[in-house]
Amino acid sequence: MLPLRESTIRAAFVNATRKELNDLTLPAGFDEIDWAKLDYLGWRDRKNPRRAFVVVPVDGEPVGIMLRQAEATPRTRAQCSWCRDVHLPNDVVFFSARRSGAGGRNGNTVGTLVCSEFECSANVRKTPPVAYVGFDVEAARDERIANLRMRAAGFAAEVLHEG
Repeated sequence: MLPLRESTIRAAFVNATRKELNDLTLPAGFDEIDWAKLDYLGWRDRKNPRRAFVVVPVDGEPVGIMLRQAEATPRTRAQCSWCRDVHLPNDVVFFSARRSGAGGRNGNTVGTLVCSEFECSANVRKTPPVAYVGFDVEAARDERIANLRMRAAGFAAEVLHEG
């Protein structure tokens, strides 16, 4: 992911009100982020733990999305829809997001199961287990990274779709 400035992040949000953007706090340690190890930027709001933010590259442009965590938690161990890691060291929660534009103003939302602290980029970079003799571990890791980027961008596209 390309490095982003605070002004770029704030301007990228497609489903937040001006007040919500004014209340937005950047993630702790923002100045020390290793952008090369991220496929998207995600963080929880320190003031409101049920609110979170993600900035996802879509066609080379950042798309910011404000998320709300559901009150209920999954009854069983859920799988993250973005990284799809089957050996998750973290929890997965359900987040919803208002659609952008008129759809969002009419109350339309989309939802997804995502790692609770947005650890997907680290999860897909872990060395996968060798599935068979001759298994290309690096190719498998690269595919996992590409799939994460595709799924995160797909979610952003759903938020952008006013349907």
